[in-house]
Amino acid sequence: MQITYLSSACVLIKDQDSTLLCDPWLIDGEFYGSWCHYPPCITKPEELDDVDGIYISHVHPDHFSKKTLEKMNKKIPIYIHKYHYDFTKRMAESLGFNVIEIEHDKKINITGNLNLRILAADNCNPELCLRYYACGMVNDKTDGSTQMDTLCAIDNGEHVIVNTNDCPYPLAKTSAKKIKNRYNDIDFLLFGYSSASAFPQCFNLSQSEIENSKKEIIKKYLTLGESYIDLFKPKFYMPFAGRYVLGGKNSNLNNNRAKIELEDALDYFSKSTTINHNLHKGVILNQKSTFDISKGESDYEYISVDLNEKNNYIDTVLSKRKYDYEDDENPKLSDFIDILPKCFERFEKKRNQLTFSSDTPVFIHLPENQLLVLHYDGKPYEIISKNDFDKNTKFLMIETDFKLLFRLLRGPMFAHWNNSEIGSHLKFSRNPNIYEIGLYYCLNFLHS
Repeated sequence: MQITYLSSACVLIKDQDSTLLCDPWLIDGEFYGSWCHYPPCITKPEELDDVDGIYISHVHPDHFSKKTLEKMNKKIPIYIHKYHYDFTKRMAESLGFNVIEIEHDKKINITGNLNLRILAADNCNPELCLRYYACGMVNDKTDGSTQMDTLCAIDNGEHVIVNTNDCPYPLAKTSAKKIKNRYNDIDFLLFGYSSASAFPQCFNLSQSEIENSKKEIIKKYLTLGESYIDLFKPKFYMPFAGRYVLGGKNSNLNNNRAKIELEDALDYFSKSTTINHNLHKGVILNQKSTFDISKGESDYEYISVDLNEKNNYIDTVLSKRKYDYEDDENPKLSDFIDILPKCFERFEKKRNQLTFSSDTPVFIHLPENQLLVLHYDGKPYEIISKNDFDKNTKFLMIETDFKLLFRLLRGPMFAHWNNSEIGSHLKFSRNPNIYEIGLYYCLNFLHS
């Protein structure tokens, strides 16, 4: 079996004449235009039109990239986990693909000797992945179908590759152990090594608070990688998912993101005292470079990123990119006033369903120096002047481009709060500086 690295979480698995493509994101501008590749992606979607199947781990745009899939051969079957909710299935079918849903922990054959087993992650908790808007469903359904992230095992009867995608170890531990018990010997492990959250770069923090948060988050994700290595005890392991930079008008936030380079992650693992380096070897690959499991070697030596070239590319190329919503017509305050009653009705229905209440109001910037005030205690919403805002009280404040906000209020088919947060389009300030999950989760339903 061979693994070819293409970008972020996108890898191509090959066994003899059988091929499986995982999470193809090959075109800049996902998450409404802000997520881009560095190094620039050199693989075109059309180059992969002859693969035997596509595995999509979950619906986030750096894994389910609509801009990439639109350009691919629609005769390629897409394999996904069979969730209780069929949103991912409907999304793929709307692009013209045939979607094959796989039951939790069931192995199916792709073609030849290549097999795929998909398991849903368990115990959704946004505090583990630092995504402030909870993106999974409320855990009121059967185990194995509620979580949006998945991990998988790919085998050919001789070798086994485990791909954990974006799943933080504590969230996916139960399913990961099932994979370990089924296969025992794991040849190659793929896992994420960095955060994809808006924290800390989109929060109103001092620079010292940002730097301390960055160190804590980076250490946390590297430690999660060590946990995966300790569980699976693979012959080879590769940190890979979550490699991106911010483009467009928010590219200035890159320096405050909790991130490290791929080679720095490998350096950490190669020095880790928790890993037996005689038994487990770390691997990283440049784009289109291939690792052969049977031979235990790559076809090319890894070339590190030149940070000066990277920063120059961001400043001169990526920062000039427009976001998807920037050409929209500027909404007026009256446009928001017209749509808010229906939005609040849906929001309040979900809040009551979740039996969530809080004495922390949420303030959202509106045009004409106004603020939308959302209460989480049954009171109706308000629109007030910014001059009447008291920063000494409890609050969560959110600011974003009014064009994006109007898309968000019109519903998920136009824009989603969770994806906007991940894309670093939302700016936050709060008092006190604590995380109330319910405030953010209910906001997912503030739309018409």
